[in-house]
Amino acid sequence: MEERRKPEISPFDSVDPAPPSEDSNVSSLRQTLGDENEKMFQRMRALFALRNIGGHDSVDALTAAFSSDSALLKHEIAYVLGQMQDPHAVPSLIDRLSDLSEDVMVRHEAAEALGAIGDMVAMDTLRKFQDDSEIVVAESCEVAIDLLNYVSSKELNYS
Repeated sequence: MEERRKPEISPFDSVDPAPPSEDSNVSSLRQTLGDENEKMFQRMRALFALRNIGGHDSVDALTAAFSSDSALLKHEIAYVLGQMQDPHAVPSLIDRLSDLSEDVMVRHEAAEALGAIGDMVAMDTLRKFQDDSEIVVAESCEVAIDLLNYVSSKELNYS
């Protein structure tokens, strides 16, 4: 019987749709991620490698790829930015949520990522879109607002 390879578990405890690239050069990964002619699987591998590397350069590489034509890729970028919980991503995620021409799947994931990051800077934007005409966006903003309130109240209890 053939042995099946188990999916690689990420440092974020998620089973990702592609294993991270073995390349650790942020510039090279950024180029792969942003290449519209590259296979989506390779772009995803670059995305997860950048997430695992972390830091502002990786966040910048990820957010630069929000210019992609692929809603699937942009959704996944927002998701990993939420996993990374780096406040450096907040302005780009606010831009994605605020762009009414953006795919609803990307806007919803940007809202959830803002909640996961936990930066109160996002609160006004989340409130602005909690009554969005796209119900999935409105509900995602509601969840993100509740999460931000929960996190801030817990922090207040510790002070």
